[in-house]
Amino acid sequence: MGAPATATLPKPISLYQTNREQGRPARRVFVSYCLHRTNRSSTSRLDISLDAQKLVEEFDPKIPIEKALTPPSSWYTHPSFLALEFDRVFSRGWQAVGYTDQIKEPHDFFTGRLGSVQYVVCRDDNGKLHAFHNVCRHHASILASGFGKKSCFVCPYHGWTYGLDGALLKATRTTRIEDFSVNEFGLIPVKVATWGPFVLLNLAKGIPVQNEPASDAVDNEWLGEASEILSTNRIDSSLDYICRREYTIKCNWKVFCDNYLDGGYHVPYAHKGLAHGLKLDSYSTTIFEKVSIQSCEGGKTESADDYARLGSKALYAFMYPNFMINRYGPWMDTNLVLPLGANKCQVVFDYFLDASLEDDKSFIERSLEDSERVQIEDIVLCEGVQKGLESPAYSSGR
Repeated sequence: MGAPATATLPKPISLYQTNREQGRPARRVFVSYCLHRTNRSSTSRLDISLDAQKLVEEFDPKIPIEKALTPPSSWYTHPSFLALEFDRVFSRGWQAVGYTDQIKEPHDFFTGRLGSVQYVVCRDDNGKLHAFHNVCRHHASILASGFGKKSCFVCPYHGWTYGLDGALLKATRTTRIEDFSVNEFGLIPVKVATWGPFVLLNLAKGIPVQNEPASDAVDNEWLGEASEILSTNRIDSSLDYICRREYTIKCNWKVFCDNYLDGGYHVPYAHKGLAHGLKLDSYSTTIFEKVSIQSCEGGKTESADDYARLGSKALYAFMYPNFMINRYGPWMDTNLVLPLGANKCQVVFDYFLDASLEDDKSFIERSLEDSERVQIEDIVLCEGVQKGLESPAYSSGR
């Protein structure tokens, strides 16, 4: 069995280069959107390091797809390129950071980090959704950690206290400080929204942070033309949350993304158990501006449980730059890839299941074991690729 022979491109590709090699399946090579951002104007190039600018210029996005090379290995190994990505990729546009069940009720909160940005998402006393930089305005201490319920955020350092709407409620020992107003020292807000079961943040500087944006605006900005396809393919809030698993992988975050985006190319070689349950000759890929959607029909298996888990069709959706949704059978799982360094990342898996099966512990356990096996296989692949990228023998591939 092989992987897909074609990829449907409904509009010009701005985020990916599709490299088609004769006799091989279509393979998407992930190209960082910061290349597009950096080259938009001469002014934008002035605020990045010379090292990063040189690395960007190592890749020519204008080469025809049939002649294109993969991005240079330096994009996966050099710390200055990662710094550029934090500025030009992760600090611009919507980023998936969690799911709505985490902030279902008033006083619910969860925290996270993306690069140097520490954030907290919460619902205030009235149930209104908020997000803030998780940093005390006094001496920069982190305010909250983990997730749960709080009636307010109290700084562990000096006791400054903030409401869940971000307002500074109490600033200890400030009575003799001149020109100080509590109204000017609330938490710094971050733009927040929801789409389906997911919580999104926009870390861009200088954008107004007011009420939660309209859903159609989020649809367009985060998903573009892929929004309707995803919303009609059971990517919704009706599933029950099951569990979370986290993996720390010794590879650049884009290595994991590239592995996800290779259109099933590696599946028959590296995931023989998964390949057995899929009709790989039915594999198709559709690439939009910011979303890549892969789909594949389920195959006949010897085990009824395998078919029940994978279902009749699997859908794998990648949202630029680092979020993935996998919908198959009664399951949905999401993968969030967080850079931890130039050669390390964390991948967060959240699992959701149809409510009719939430009490079937045996089915859940077997399904999670199957998923775990695929993840371990992918970790071996990704860490091997990172070692190869760091070798002097490799610069670019095809």
